[in-house]
Amino acid sequence: MSSCTPFAILEIPPSISLDEEQFFDLCATNRNVRLERDTKTGEVLIMVPTGWESSERNSEFIVQLGNWSKRDGTGKISDSNGGYAIAGASRNPMTPDAAWISLTRLNTVPQEQRAKFLPICPDFVMELRSPSDNLKPLQEKMEEWIELGARLGWLIDPTTCTVYVYQPGQPTKRLDNATSVSGDRVLKGFVLDLTAIW
Repeated sequence: MSSCTPFAILEIPPSISLDEEQFFDLCATNRNVRLERDTKTGEVLIMVPTGWESSERNSEFIVQLGNWSKRDGTGKISDSNGGYAIAGASRNPMTPDAAWISLTRLNTVPQEQRAKFLPICPDFVMELRSPSDNLKPLQEKMEEWIELGARLGWLIDPTTCTVYVYQPGQPTKRLDNATSVSGDRVLKGFVLDLTAIW
């Protein structure tokens, strides 16, 4: 669902430097668009919205992950509106289609900071490829999530019924035409029913 291709780019004059607080306020004021910021150029990117089918698939994923998370009780999930402002990221905030973070790590973030962009990387991230997405930028984004500290990542491509599994220090696994995928040691006991996604 997350698109790596911007719909438009807002060039910010060099005389204007948006800090994290100001950029959060800009995003909050413009809730009808999804904004990201390129940390190297300072450009503000207006991201392409997705179609209904991609949104429905992402909702199905969120429902399955959310139901497991409530039963498990050891962490919290976020959807594609949850931004993560992580030091060293190419874009801030980074916004996965879905994420899970352990309570142990979440509790290190002050409560007032949680109302804004979370300054740490989630333990698990998922990206859902929509028909308008190019695969390579999404793969690069998944690799960056792992470099930033995610312990597990799934790139789900409904167009080819493929799941790419990312973990630190391991080669990317490709699962073709799988009916389910396991959360392994990060999401203990979570098994995603892919038949509801395909």
